[in-house]
Amino acid sequence: MRALSPTDSGFLWLETRNQPMHVAGLNIYTPPAGAGPEFVQDMLQKWGTHLQALAPFNLRPVLRMGLWYWEEDKEFELDYHLRHVALPQPGRIRELLAMVSRVHGNLMDRNRPLWECYVIEGLPGGRFATYTKIHHALIDGITGAKMMASALAPTPDEDKPPLWAQNYQRSHPTARKERQAPGLLEQISALAKAGREMLPGVGSGIADMLRSGMEETAAAMPFQAPPSAFNVEISGSRRFASQSYSLARLKRIGDAAGATVNDVTLAICASALRAHLLRENKLPKKPLVAMVPVSLHGETTEGGNQVSLLLANLATHIADPLQRLQRIVEGTSEAKKKLSAMPRLQKMAHGITSISPMGVGMVAGTAKTHPQFNVVISNVPGPRETLYLNGARLDEVYPVSIATHYLALNITIQGYGDNLGFGYTACRRSVPALQRMLDYTQTGIEELEQALGLSEQAPTPPPPVKAKRPARKTVTKTAAKVSKPATATKQKASAA
Repeated sequence: MRALSPTDSGFLWLETRNQPMHVAGLNIYTPPAGAGPEFVQDMLQKWGTHLQALAPFNLRPVLRMGLWYWEEDKEFELDYHLRHVALPQPGRIRELLAMVSRVHGNLMDRNRPLWECYVIEGLPGGRFATYTKIHHALIDGITGAKMMASALAPTPDEDKPPLWAQNYQRSHPTARKERQAPGLLEQISALAKAGREMLPGVGSGIADMLRSGMEETAAAMPFQAPPSAFNVEISGSRRFASQSYSLARLKRIGDAAGATVNDVTLAICASALRAHLLRENKLPKKPLVAMVPVSLHGETTEGGNQVSLLLANLATHIADPLQRLQRIVEGTSEAKKKLSAMPRLQKMAHGITSISPMGVGMVAGTAKTHPQFNVVISNVPGPRETLYLNGARLDEVYPVSIATHYLALNITIQGYGDNLGFGYTACRRSVPALQRMLDYTQTGIEELEQALGLSEQAPTPPPPVKAKRPARKTVTKTAAKVSKPATATKQKASAA
């Protein structure tokens, strides 16, 4: 058995029926030219010959003396984890995302390895999709994206074993062979060294909490976030909406504004959040604050979740899109500068400490009125080259993430090829009309392009803001107008 780290164990402790703690990836494929209707069935038959899973896909969690461990599942059943389903007619992207929304809200069985893979047929033109969900205690988003990519082939002629049957000993330390346990003195020495590195991070995290509200900084501080419509208790049902946008288009905006692509994506998300809250007549006067995970995998070979975080002021109180982007750049630059001066363990300690009161606030209910941040926005790098699954071309990649109590909306962005896939995951009850976020995202891109002189086309106007006491007919008419999709770079995917 292998013990989980405190961070990985936390995802198991936090999980409830209304708060599943798994992440997922939705991939859409086009079969090779000349493939018949039996292509998917033939592929599944090949996969069915790989009855044994390799680590980490053969590991299940067990609780011993109050601690979580990974244990090999000696009774692994492939039929339970691999599922073949078909979309109802007419098989549009809308039906696909509706299915993903329903499945993503379901908990996984802890008596088995914590992953499930769905192969979904029924899309137009013979296309199909895979939806693979894995518990966050087992992998973080970046590790998952790397594993998904490594399971695919760079050419259509190459066939690889399915995801669970590949050897990840190099890329995922959880899958490495067990080494001899260190002695007591070695363990004490390692803990002492880690403590020395982490202690300054704990101190700086506490200092940030104490400074919050006492001094003006460009970077966001804990407890500066206003109460918002996203900081509420959630149900167990989910809604998912997604769409791809050209990476070159966002780079062009960044080059013109002196901003990174990550800053541009934050500004686009800020624009969408502002438009959504304006329409609901719930935009706070103070700017929303996003928690942005920062990957530390480049600084270590350790497994599990290796992340720190920074808080980003989204400047949603500013109407001008370019001024909003500039404010975001100022804040993230200051936060990144602080993190860059810290070693890895200090970064992790700083991030965890700065949001540590969040757990208490969630239990006590004060996270609704005094949130530390309003939404989570992640940016996951992906492969740039075209990939194939048994000859089928991978067309689109969308991340599906986690919504929690008092964080009802999560935005995760993942790169693939020359595109970025925006994935909006939310509580179905708490965030109404999530599909409109795609229209608002498109409008946010167009507004920045127009402000920077990169486009002669006027941006698609956002829907009119609702009056405080609108007549019933007026509300219905407005909603009907809003439902018309905006022009996008690729086919829009939104769940009902």
